[in-house]
Amino acid sequence: MKKVNQITSIEELREIYGFPKGRAKDKLLTSLEKHAIHFISKSPFLLLSTVSNNGKIDVSPRGGNPGFVKISDAKTLLILDAKGNNRIDSFSNIIETGRIGLIFLIPGIDETLRINGSVYISTDTHILDLFANEDKTPLSCLVISVEEIFLHCAKALMRSKLWSDNFRIAPKDFPSIGTMLKDQLNSSEEAESREEMIQRYQKDL
Repeated sequence: MKKVNQITSIEELREIYGFPKGRAKDKLLTSLEKHAIHFISKSPFLLLSTVSNNGKIDVSPRGGNPGFVKISDAKTLLILDAKGNNRIDSFSNIIETGRIGLIFLIPGIDETLRINGSVYISTDTHILDLFANEDKTPLSCLVISVEEIFLHCAKALMRSKLWSDNFRIAPKDFPSIGTMLKDQLNSSEEAESREEMIQRYQKDL
């Protein structure tokens, strides 16, 4: 698509949007306090963003029981490496740049918690032992140093009505990932059904 009326400078952006004021300007923190700690303890899901040296961006979902992200201290978070598909896109980016962004969500709550910082991958047994109660011992763990943290307002989730039933789709009315991948890859193999996928995943969560 041809670029039309492209904005090319921060100055142009500020002419349109102005500057944050009041709480929007002041809410940035540099360490975890009681409300951020409480938010993380209740969150079963987050989005994890990373970037490579050449600008390749990856956003990956992470989930577990509420509090699956552990708080080591007011500046440090620990996220276990739950088993995935071994693409390790996020981990590859972390190796290259050591930068990370997180958005925590809590079902039923429209506000989100955003955290930015530096990160490294650790296989230290003392850290992995902190996850000893998990069903499976992780192979590694992300150690995140918090640099920026702030609560994000509810507008996006309110607009999307994410937690309401307004836009909820019954699984039977949406193609399974097996069907979608079969079409995307032009595969001759029979598509895995949603029921088969769930049974396979349940054995390996």
